[in-house]
Amino acid sequence: MRAGLAAPLLATLALTAAAGFSACHPRAGPVAQAEAPHAPCLPPRPPAAAAPATPGMAHIPGGRFVMGGAPLLPEEGPPRPTRVAGFWIDRTDVTNADFARFVAATHYVTVAERPLDAKAWPGLSPDQRRPSGIVFAGEGGTREDAASRWRVVPGADWRHPKGPGSSIAGRDDLPVVQVAWEDALAYARWLGHDLPTEAEWEFAARGPRPPGAAPTRYVWGDQPFDPKHPQANVWQGVFPVIDTGEDGYRLAPSPVGCFPANGWGLYDMAGDVWQWTADWYRPNLDPAGGEAPAGPSADAATDPRDPHAAPRHVIKGGSYLCSPDYCFRYRPAAREAGPADSGEDHVGFRTVWRG
Repeated sequence: MRAGLAAPLLATLALTAAAGFSACHPRAGPVAQAEAPHAPCLPPRPPAAAAPATPGMAHIPGGRFVMGGAPLLPEEGPPRPTRVAGFWIDRTDVTNADFARFVAATHYVTVAERPLDAKAWPGLSPDQRRPSGIVFAGEGGTREDAASRWRVVPGADWRHPKGPGSSIAGRDDLPVVQVAWEDALAYARWLGHDLPTEAEWEFAARGPRPPGAAPTRYVWGDQPFDPKHPQANVWQGVFPVIDTGEDGYRLAPSPVGCFPANGWGLYDMAGDVWQWTADWYRPNLDPAGGEAPAGPSADAATDPRDPHAAPRHVIKGGSYLCSPDYCFRYRPAAREAGPADSGEDHVGFRTVWRG
């Protein structure tokens, strides 16, 4: 939800901020804008191409696996045997350069670039209906003071992730952010692709496993996150007091592919930015949904933390705002509810093709 809709959702903010994620924040205003260009970590990649071409994608042969795990957070689990058919998935998150090609070809306007509809929201002032995005406000405060960590910033969008004055210039290889679920789906359909189901995403994130092998806790195995040899771009230090940036990326996403790929050759399936899935969100997994599950229907979608909110979609993977001592959602089994009608500066996506 965007600025004019924030006040009724303060309770949701307090609950979801524990994930390094929030639905909205009522306080509009600028945040620090200085962002230096980052050198790419991967060789030049071929541009994405419409299906059935698959440049930049990896084929996942499909199979059976245990989805979820023993719940470490209330919305997780229970673990269940699950099967997915084979599919292709992007090796990296969709980048700023990828999304720019889509916009240039289609003249698409993202949700964050559109004003709220005055007819749908007659009680809001023109100022409250301005195009805006949700931005992390920076270090400081306490864990209990969730309302201090997020701002609705007019003018924040995929070209200006932190708001006016920020830019993606020189940052072509960073994952695109400030994209709502419908924006991600529009890009995917432009290529004849789709967003992955939660089951597909998790199967791909876990990498190839020997038959009968127990699932690992992390994308890279069972070893805890190592701040001296970081396996992903996550928050290092005490959240939200300080991100030490020992991984080389402080309070910011990294270019795609800066950390080791998993066994399928997929990069950044942990940390960096959250990733949209096709599934509607409700807490926990359906124990009966074992064969190619597509998640609940829109009518069954719900988030008890904010029961009056519009239905939300599942996001996976965690982000650079997830810390080992607080969010801890950079595990394949972890899941969270994405904002219903907006993007944030730490939510991106990748696509699949099931041809």
